[in-house]
Amino acid sequence: MTFLAAQPEPSQRPLLAVGLFGLAAGAGAALLLGRLVRRPPQKQAAAAQGLAAGAAVLALAVALDSGLEHYRARFSNRIMIAAPTVSTLTLAAASLSLLAPRHRKALPGGAIYAAALVTGAAGLAFHLYDVGKRAGGFDWLNIFYAAPLGAPAALSLAGLYGLMAERFAAGETKLLGLDAARLLAPVVAFSLAGTAAEAGLLHFRGAFQNPVMYAPVTIPPLAAAATALAAATPAAVVPARYLLEATAALGLAGPIFHAYGIHRNMGGWRNWSQMILQGPPLPAPPAFFGIAIAGLALLPLLEGEAQ
Repeated sequence: MTFLAAQPEPSQRPLLAVGLFGLAAGAGAALLLGRLVRRPPQKQAAAAQGLAAGAAVLALAVALDSGLEHYRARFSNRIMIAAPTVSTLTLAAASLSLLAPRHRKALPGGAIYAAALVTGAAGLAFHLYDVGKRAGGFDWLNIFYAAPLGAPAALSLAGLYGLMAERFAAGETKLLGLDAARLLAPVVAFSLAGTAAEAGLLHFRGAFQNPVMYAPVTIPPLAAAATALAAATPAAVVPARYLLEATAALGLAGPIFHAYGIHRNMGGWRNWSQMILQGPPLPAPPAFFGIAIAGLALLPLLEGEAQ
């Protein structure tokens, strides 16, 4: 009996080509970002810049995702306008702090970031209530198709990263009397683990029909473990850096895969106004990119004493 290597079906070849291109582009951008953050002239300034960039990316993802999802729900509850509004303000504050760092004190960034932190927590409570009130409560059907439980947490993370960026920019390296970077690294790790869990839930719903769908549930958890370990020992900084760069690459490549997924829906991009609401969600994967940026910014501070 002759065994032949499995060849991709003709219908899968465009997906494979697009996926490989996306991974290559994402890897290049992530590696470039990692090199820029890796050896900064001032570690605190680099940490502030990286955290602000992570806040901006997360805020953009939330603004687009919540805008689409709440529009699909026809903004049936007026409070639904809060998420896209606050996330847009957070994006503006973080972007301005990156573009005009000398004028940071003139910006109401602290208040906006605090509002994002609170709004995300409130959104999480609303989503928990939405799932719990449905028939069957927290069963798999509702967890799959009701309001996504982890989505509002990204807005809280954007607010938290923004607040910590303000502290590092002001030269404050302590939080609650402890090293702020070593306290924040486990938060980044938990963020990655939570985002990977949500991706795993939705990819499980999609039956992992493409093997690439396993990447967001394998690489980010490894990056999370290495980042948490890096807070305890500098020996884990190097593996954490490479795993965070790989996670950032996934965050950039993900929208390309999701765009092709929309193309495969009935009507594809010709019926974009409907299919973009059906998913897979385009703004979701960049959350990995935003969290990875924040993690990469903290690693130089974990290598030794802050300069």
